[in-house]
This record gives sequence, structure tokens and C-alpha cells, in this order.
Amino acid sequence: MHIGLIGGIGPAATDFYYRKLIRVAADKGLDLDLTIVHADTRTLIANLAADDRSAQCGIYLRLTERLAAAGAGNVVVTSIAGHFCIDEFAAVSPLPLVDITKTLSSWLGAKAMTRVGILGTETVMKTGMYGKLAPVDVLAPEGAELGRVHEAYIKLAQSGEPSEELRDIFVSAGQGLVARGAEAVMLGGTDLNALFAEDEEAFPVIDCAGIHIEDVAQFI
Repeated sequence: MHIGLIGGIGPAATDFYYRKLIRVAADKGLDLDLTIVHADTRTLIANLAADDRSAQCGIYLRLTERLAAAGAGNVVVTSIAGHFCIDEFAAVSPLPLVDITKTLSSWLGAKAMTRVGILGTETVMKTGMYGKLAPVDVLAPEGAELGRVHEAYIKLAQSGEPSEELRDIFVSAGQGLVARGAEAVMLGGTDLNALFAEDEEAFPVIDCAGIHIEDVAQFI
């Protein structure tokens, strides 16, 4: 199937999805048929802060119409923060949507996990990924630390440039979540994959984007 990606939000996340799908296609010995369209990071952040679901949904709709015209058979939003309007978008999308929240809910259920931590934007953390992972208990950083993690994530998403300073903020927050009883910590923002290796040792990690990509890869 021709896969359609809504990328750009942010650049590191787009690169992660693209490289991973290329690798999966190569491992399968198949050609990757894929089109990427660009959504602006700053616009998404502004719409997320204002909870303007209609505006962001309209952007996704226009981009998805371009993907459909290019021959894509489905659409993937390569941003967990960008899923804040996913229900509204799914209702009007001209293409089937591979929704990361549904993918993760199924994955957590299969692993029989009951309590996990989450790192990402303030909205993603406060809502436990939009309340879509029930009955799993989702722990978020508390107090000033939640704000520090959010600011660090926005900086990472906008620049696409990881640093030890940013990593230290997320590692400290993740260790705190594990200390509060989280079985593992979800990387609740695709840009976080630029900071954490697959064999992360600071704390047990749930690679949300990687799990989503595995779901998308079935369409290659």
C-alpha cells in the first residue's frame, strides 16, 4: 500500500518514521511506496495550546487530500502531540487513519501493563495521552517538573537537535516516575527518540513511535 505521512511536526520525528519504514521495507525485501507532506510545528504548538481542534483538523484535512491525490491508501500523523484532535480528524479524513492511541492501547493490553509513566508535551502528560489508554494508570511528572519537561520537549520539537542538557531533564523526570511505581516510561512524543537509544538503561522505556511504526509497517 502507498503510505501517507503527515510530517514536519517535528523534523526529528519525521526523520525517525521515514528511516524506520525504509529499514522495515528493506528487511522485507519490498519497495517502500510513501509520500510525506509537511505540517508546521509552530502552528501545531499554537493550536495545541489553544485547544483549537478545528484549525488543526482543517490543516490535516487539506494535507490528507494531497496525500489521497498522490495515491496514498492511508494517513499517519507522525506526532503524538498532533493527536490532540485525532477524533475530529478521523471523522472527516478521506483516508483510513493509523491512530497511535489505538495502537498503544492494544499494545499495553497485550503486555498486561497496569501503571506506566509518560513524557511529552503538557497536554499529552496531563491527559495520559488524551485519556485513551484506560484502564492503564498513566503517571505524569508533577508540579514544576511537568513544566520543565514540557518546555524541554517544545525546544526539542522545534529545533530537532538533541542535547545532553535536554536529555538530563527527561532522564530525571523518567526516573522519578519509576520511583512512583511506573513499570516503564512511555516516550509520549516522537521527538524523544532522538534522545533515547533502543537499549536505554536509565529506566525501562516504551518506544511509542517505534510501536506505531510497526503497526504502519504492516501496510508496506
